[in-house]
Amino acid sequence: MGVIIEFVIVPLGELSLSKYVAHVVKLLEEKGVKYQLTPMGTIIEVPTLEEGLEIIKEAHEAMFALGAKRVSTTIRIDDRRDKDRKMEDKIKSVLEKVRGDKD
Repeated sequence: MGVIIEFVIVPLGELSLSKYVAHVVKLLEEKGVKYQLTPMGTIIEVPTLEEGLEIIKEAHEAMFALGAKRVSTTIRIDDRRDKDRKMEDKIKSVLEKVRGDKD
């Protein structure tokens, strides 16, 4: 099975976040994590909840290493264990319903 996690890490007091986001994206790429960057956060797809939380913890800590004094992190977890789901599956399911392909 897989876990889909959306997270937002905000170094408080910073006006521009792009350098922080870029660092997180580099971290995800180094770890070979499947991710989707959105204008308001990042979504990752990982095999286990533990792996996802460890990656987010590492990204959270990295903000301090980059000079942040205070960091706020928000996490949303989709942990479906009855069947394997991918990010694309969730989007496809909604679009099929929009088009009337399936109920």
